[in-house]
Parts: sequence; C-alpha cells; structure tokens
Amino acid sequence: MSESEPLAWVLDLDGVLWRGPEVIPGSVEAVLRLLGAGVDVTFCTNNSSATVEANESALSGLGIPAEGRVVTSAAAVATLVRPHERVLVAGGAGLRESLASVGAPEATQIVIRPFDPGTIKDIEKAIIASDLGLNPQNDGRIIRINIPPLTTETRRKLVTRIKELTEEAKISLRNVRRDGNKAAETEEKDKLMSEDELKDVKEQVQELTKKFEGLAADMAKSRETEVMDN
Repeated sequence: MSESEPLAWVLDLDGVLWRGPEVIPGSVEAVLRLLGAGVDVTFCTNNSSATVEANESALSGLGIPAEGRVVTSAAAVATLVRPHERVLVAGGAGLRESLASVGAPEATQIVIRPFDPGTIKDIEKAIIASDLGLNPQNDGRIIRINIPPLTTETRRKLVTRIKELTEEAKISLRNVRRDGNKAAETEEKDKLMSEDELKDVKEQVQELTKKFEGLAADMAKSRETEVMDN
C-alpha cells in the first residue's frame, strides 16, 4: 500500500456491502482484502432500527470480523444525550439500545462507548495519564470506570483546583478587557471615535468584565459547596 492510500476506511453498509437483503457482488472479498492488508475498516449505517450487535452478526455471517467495527446513526444520536436525561424514544431497537448505553448506569460508574472503536486504547491511555486516580476497564469495545468514594483530602484537592480554574478564567477576562481597551484606543487615535466615546467604551468593557468575574466566582462557590457537601 502506498503512502498516499488511506490507512483507515469507513464503509457504508447500505449500498456498499449490501442492498436490502442481497449482498453486493465482490463487496465481501474487497473488505477481506483490506483487512488482510492490515487496513483499519469501520462500517457505518444510517439505519437506526438495527442494533450494533445485529449488524456485527450479519457481517460475521459473511465471514467479516466486525466486533467493535460498526457505528450506527443511533449511536451518533446517543452522544447528544446527557446521562440521566429523560427522552421520548420513537424508533427501533437500535436507537433504544444506543440510548440505553449512554453515560452512568450507576452513580459510581462511568461507561464510555467510543463513537470510533479504534480510539478506545487512546482514550484509556488518556484517562490513566490524567492523574485522576481512575482505573479504566477496557474490554475492547467499552470502557468502564468505577469512581471511588471521595475522601476529605480528595475533596479539598478538588476545591483547590476549582479555585485555580476560577483564577485562570478571571485572568482570561482581564486579558480580553486589555485587548478591548487597546482596540478602542487605536480607533480613538485614528479619529474613528471621540474621546468621550472611548471613555464610554472602557466603562462598558469594565462593567462586562466585573459581571463575568462575578459569574465565575458564583459558579466556583456553588461548585465548592457541592464538592464538600455531597
């Protein structure tokens, strides 16, 4: 395979591998050649009625190893739903399954089902490298993270981190204020605004800065209380 050829292929099941109940001639052989050459192949479908497992089973029945290689439109939709958010599901088994797999099945466990199964090892490494003290369990398709109970020491560390992030946010706001004032001063210098207009702009910038600094402080205080009390 030349350097210009893709290292990974994404193939649509509908119209590429099969058309309705019929397998498209030559498609299975082509996929097997790609896999035999070491190419990373992912299959996608906009058919949300069939589950991931059903598609994997259908591919396996054709002799194509497909575990962890199928991405459905239902799985993509599920990534837009927040854990424990209540939704009205109007669809088939594929959509119900994908929505059921979102987020945290238990208060002390997080489940991650990557949109692209090929990234699961990178996700696992990133979690381990985050220094959060988490031990991800990777079965090749899903990552499960059991969250240990928060100790008093851990809670205090989290509060310290919240304070650091809040201060970083305030510094960013002040940098924006500086840049805004500088831009206004340039316009005043270029006679694009009067001295009085410049004064008004700076006052408005200062008011906005104080407003969002206050919001950051309020959010931080609420978060700190949540961390220490819950």
